[in-house]
Amino acid sequence: QAGRGMRTVVIAGVPSGALQDDLLADLLTIHFQKSRNNGGDVEQVTYPTREAGVAYVTFEDAEVVQRVLKKDQHLLQDKRLPRPFPLTVTRYCHNVSSSLVSLSLLSSQGWDPSRAKNNLWLRQTSVSEAVRFMATQLAI
Repeated sequence: QAGRGMRTVVIAGVPSGALQDDLLADLLTIHFQKSRNNGGDVEQVTYPTREAGVAYVTFEDAEVVQRVLKKDQHLLQDKRLPRPFPLTVTRYCHNVSSSLVSLSLLSSQGWDPSRAKNNLWLRQTSVSEAVRFMATQLAI
């Protein structure tokens, strides 16, 4: 079995405050278990986290991470939510976690990372690259 980090993805865009935290965690679990979302068996969902709107999903199998990342768009949908919420799903990387916090704050203030041409969560692998990316996005 692969290490926990290799089996974990970061989810940005979780609608903080829309529902109770435990219900949102359950909705994330269901979403990422569904085959239509390229999902698989979920070992654990960590939500809430210190970062508003961010969750961590750990799968039982690292191969599921690859499938989930290949899906073009993840929409969190449920009749109890006021609307579908686009989720940004990226590979867990300890080195960029602080940058994700900064960008999740930008997202909560109206910047939509799902529409960015150069999506940090999909393309960046180091803090220095993440900082350069944030600087270019703030200059838009």
